[in-house]
Amino acid sequence: MKDSGSNDADRSLDVCGSLCPVPVLKAKAALATMRSGDTLEVLATDPLAEMDLAIMCEHLGHTLLASDHSEGVVRVRIRRA
Repeated sequence: MKDSGSNDADRSLDVCGSLCPVPVLKAKAALATMRSGDTLEVLATDPLAEMDLAIMCEHLGHTLLASDHSEGVVRVRIRRA
């Protein structure tokens, strides 16, 4: 999924340098502290982070809004359920 253009997020989480399962665990913890409808932007370098975050969203009911790759970093935007 490509970015829809908006770069506004209620919270940003940089997990660059962390490998599975750290990006998902930290994203899950961050989302738990956020309000329904808030947007979390996750920056990661783990090549599996995008897929892992998409699976997390599917299991927990969050919405994966967009993902974008640039210079080895994946940016994933998630809307909290």
